[in-house]
Amino acid sequence: MAINNKTYNNLIDTLKELGAQHHQISTTTVGDIFDIDLESKNTKYPLMHINPISVTTASFGLIYNFQIFVMDLVDADNANEQDVYNDVLQTCIDIISIFRNSKWQAQLTLDLDAPVYFTDGDYTLEPFTERFSQSVTGWVFQIGIVVANDFQSCEIPMADTYIGQ
Repeated sequence: MAINNKTYNNLIDTLKELGAQHHQISTTTVGDIFDIDLESKNTKYPLMHINPISVTTASFGLIYNFQIFVMDLVDADNANEQDVYNDVLQTCIDIISIFRNSKWQAQLTLDLDAPVYFTDGDYTLEPFTERFSQSVTGWVFQIGIVVANDFQSCEIPMADTYIGQ
């Protein structure tokens, strides 16, 4: 049976949907770390930012590597900083859990074309605080998300000719 290969777009859409559905994430953004708009008063927090890092090929498929930032606003006097760290850390753990062993994984629908993603291993979550026109505190971690890929050569968009010399 052929594997329905998942694409970068599939995975980004899934991560964005995770952010949209999680009750403790108000905004989800994607891009370079410098794309996070910490100056805007219009940004709704808590915010999850997805920073693509790399893709690794393996015999079973692809591993998409991301940095995930989750942050929330901190009061000017930092009175709620510990609570923000606590709440945002739990959101990060939720994200890891969803990809590790979640009831939300599409395999439960028995739809072989549905996107199924996995992660494995240990994670280091690092706290951070940024002070701009607003102060935010949160956690950042790297996650490798595994997708099956059968490296099918029959569907490569090129003429059926030899390329060797």
